[in-house]
Amino acid sequence: MKEKIVALVPAAGIGTRLGDALPKQYLDVNGYPMIYHALSVLARVSRITRIGVVLSPADIHWQPLMVEAGAGRLLGKRVVTWPVGGQSRGESVLNGLQAMAGGMNADDWVMVHDAARPCIRVELIEQFIDELAEDPVGGLLALPLADTLKRDNGNLRVEATVEREGFWRAQTPQMFRYGMLVTALQRMPQATDEAQAIEALGHQPRLVMGDSANLKVTYAPDLKLARMLLTEEIA
Repeated sequence: MKEKIVALVPAAGIGTRLGDALPKQYLDVNGYPMIYHALSVLARVSRITRIGVVLSPADIHWQPLMVEAGAGRLLGKRVVTWPVGGQSRGESVLNGLQAMAGGMNADDWVMVHDAARPCIRVELIEQFIDELAEDPVGGLLALPLADTLKRDNGNLRVEATVEREGFWRAQTPQMFRYGMLVTALQRMPQATDEAQAIEALGHQPRLVMGDSANLKVTYAPDLKLARMLLTEEIA
């Protein structure tokens, strides 16, 4: 791959659904802030040239927590922070893209990964890069729906069973060409993920098979499961 790859990790959210005073990306997961685990995996992928973390301008947790854990020393110099987070994920990613603009060409790759997906594996990222290397658009990790899908009636009653064939659960990383992604998010900053913004331009992102262990920590049981999975990974 002749184009460079830069990873971008939006981490400007407050994560209140876990009911903790700390934003969820900083919650302790086996002795380190949750975000550290995602960053440490990205840092072990040699083809990623730089890792940018988008923080809230009001963030007060990164410096003390990451220093206390020794995370900065472990991650190395490829990790940089940009305190330019916005009110939504799309705004934070777009602001991060603009912060890195000086060193990017339009065809370079940007790999966006959730700070709250700490169980991503190096091997999965390497496979993901391989599958997208020659793709003109880019794509995302995703899993086909395996469970029966129900639609409610707004009152916690089943209105219908929905055909699940053809439906996928989006994960991260998601990786797209720098110039295309900037344009997409400028036009649709309210997108819930990068793929949605790319779709709005008329493109069809490629689906790459993900991993059920690459869960997003949203609720308390997710945090418990992430701790278990990462303990097994170390063992």
